[in-house]
Amino acid sequence: MDHLSKAKRVIQMEIEELENLLNRIDENFSHAINVLKTTINAGHKFVVIGVGKCHNIGHKIAATLNSTGALAVVLNSQNALHGDLGIVSNGDTVLALSYSGETNEILDLLPALRRFKINLISITGNTDSSLGRNSDIILNTKVNREACPLNLAPTSSTTVMLVLGDALAMTLLESRGFVKEDFAKLHPGGSLGRTLLTKVSDIMRTGDKFCTLSPETNLQSTLEKMTRARSGAAVIISASESLKGILTQGDFVRSIQKDSDILDMPVSEFMTKDPITIQENRLAVEAIQVIGDNRIDDLVVIDETGKPIGLVDSQDLSRMKLV
Repeated sequence: MDHLSKAKRVIQMEIEELENLLNRIDENFSHAINVLKTTINAGHKFVVIGVGKCHNIGHKIAATLNSTGALAVVLNSQNALHGDLGIVSNGDTVLALSYSGETNEILDLLPALRRFKINLISITGNTDSSLGRNSDIILNTKVNREACPLNLAPTSSTTVMLVLGDALAMTLLESRGFVKEDFAKLHPGGSLGRTLLTKVSDIMRTGDKFCTLSPETNLQSTLEKMTRARSGAAVIISASESLKGILTQGDFVRSIQKDSDILDMPVSEFMTKDPITIQENRLAVEAIQVIGDNRIDDLVVIDETGKPIGLVDSQDLSRMKLV
């Protein structure tokens, strides 16, 4: 068997175990979400414990929970009995990860944890294990076999745990009504942070760079004004400043190809009526999505009354490192 075939075999085995998880997930998962939500709403936290590979998966689960506004900490099972148990408080929920459910470090910790008023959710492949029997809720991550050819190295089992952790975090996120604006507050760094924290009003073209004109303006004057503004589009507004349409460079090129004698004609004859718009207080990430979904290069920005006040040019997005 060549390398590519071996890789595909590993991936296929893990896919099959994830499908088993999909078919097996039950009301215990719903109970777990309710407990997690109650914990967060009461101002308490999640404590994640695990040993070995489960400890690594626990770090990822905790990181995902934290990134979505659900406070989670990772407790080192080996250090817990030597002072680190102080991180646990009454009202917390403990997520205990152990595929066998018989990990010594976890079992040694259980009597100490039970001195607190906590909820214990186990993520294990052995529901009848010591960990399972001492848990309030059991989430079953049993696999038929590891993707390891020796059926020894944790592979399928850790993948299933990881995906289940993502399912917990994302379901909890939706249940709590966590939105993009909340996510933005927790991700201020890098291009993701810039995109999520930046509003449309921060990136739109205004003033001399915002080309606006009346419907009666002829194409010749329209092109001259677009050139002065260095804009790929002109926004057409009425005398009362209501939005009438938009003319892009593409509109002009397509029109003049049909009839080269149009420069003296009013722009209203060639503009796109009822153009797609976005409000100034929306996030830049939403503008990016609207531009992509509608395959346009220019997006008209309006205020709360519907008055056009700016333009988002797709070429500016890369310059601002938003895409």
